[in-house]
Amino acid sequence: MKLTVTQTRDLAHTAMRSCGYTDEEAAVIADHLLDCELRGLSFGGLARGLSVIERRSSTPAPAPITIVKETPVSATIDGGDQVGYLVATHATNLAITKASAVGVSIVAARRTWYTGMFSYYLEMITRAGFVGIAAGSGLQLVAPHGGTEGRFGTNPIAFGFPSDEQPIIWDIGTSAVMLGEVLLRQRLGDLLDDGHAYGPDGRPTRDPAEALAGALSVWGGHKGSGLALVVQLLGMMTGAAAAPEGLTDCGFFLLVIDPGLLTDGRDYRTRASEYAQSVRDTRPVDPARPVRVPFDRSAAERSRRLAEDSIDVDDRVYHTLRSLTEECALYLDEASPD
Repeated sequence: MKLTVTQTRDLAHTAMRSCGYTDEEAAVIADHLLDCELRGLSFGGLARGLSVIERRSSTPAPAPITIVKETPVSATIDGGDQVGYLVATHATNLAITKASAVGVSIVAARRTWYTGMFSYYLEMITRAGFVGIAAGSGLQLVAPHGGTEGRFGTNPIAFGFPSDEQPIIWDIGTSAVMLGEVLLRQRLGDLLDDGHAYGPDGRPTRDPAEALAGALSVWGGHKGSGLALVVQLLGMMTGAAAAPEGLTDCGFFLLVIDPGLLTDGRDYRTRASEYAQSVRDTRPVDPARPVRVPFDRSAAERSRRLAEDSIDVDDRVYHTLRSLTEECALYLDEASPD
C-alpha cells in the first residue's frame, strides 16, 4: 500500500508510543525509521519498528542513558539497554558539541541495540561542517572469511565528509546481508539470496531462520573480513562485549573532526564538492549508468519520495504494525494504575 510521508511518520510515532516510549523518544525513533523508508531501505523502516516493539515488550524496562567517563574531548556512554536510535543520537549531539569546542571528539557508547543507519548520524555531523567516522559492533552473527560460525556482528562502518552541496557519506555493513533484511525476509516468508548464509550445520542456506541459528556470510571476502575484525575491535573499545549474548551490548564508536584544525574548513568543503563532481564526471562503462558518489542514490531516492509524498509499504508489515501497536496500547492501559 502507499502512505504519505506524514502518514508513515505518524504510524511509526504511534507505534513507538504504544510500547512505552515518551513522545520525544518516539519522535526521534520515528524520524529515523521514516528516513530509512524515504531512502528505499525498507528493512530498516517500519519493518524495523516491528522488531523494536517485540524487543521492548519482551525485556525489562531500560535504564537511563548515562555518561560514565568524560574529558573535554571524549565521553563514554552507558546506553542502559536503550534502543540505539536514542543512544546514538545522544552520542552524536554530544560529539558535535565537543568538536565545536575543541575541534575533535571521540564518543563511545555501549549497552545498546538497533542503532540503524550510521549515515543518519553522519548527516548530523556533516551539517555541522565536520568529518565523521562511525563504527559499530554487535552479536556474533557473521562468519569470518573461510569460516561458517559467527564471530563478527554485521559491523557497519561509515565515513562522512561535508561539502558545499550534499555530503559525501559512505555507509556499509561488513556482512553480505544486514540483520534487518534477514529478519524482514523471515517475517514475510521470503528466502535469502544464494551465498549469504550458513545453517547451524555449516552448510549454505537460504532459510532466514537457519541463517539466524547459523551465520551470515561476510562481505568482500578476506578484505571485508579484515574490515569486520577492525570494526569489532573499535566497538570493543567502547567497553562493549566481544561476544554479547543476544541483541544487547552493541558498541557505537564515533570520531568527529573539524577540518579547520588542519586546513581552511570552508575551502575544504568546496574542494570536496569539486572532487566529488569530478568523480561523477568520470567516463562510464555504460553511458546509461553514470558514475555515482556514495550517498547519491540514497539522497535521490529520498528527494523523489518527498516530492511524490508517497512511500510503498508492504501490506503485511503495515497490518502487523497496526496490530502490535493496538496490543501494546491495550497492555499499557491495563497495566496503568487507576
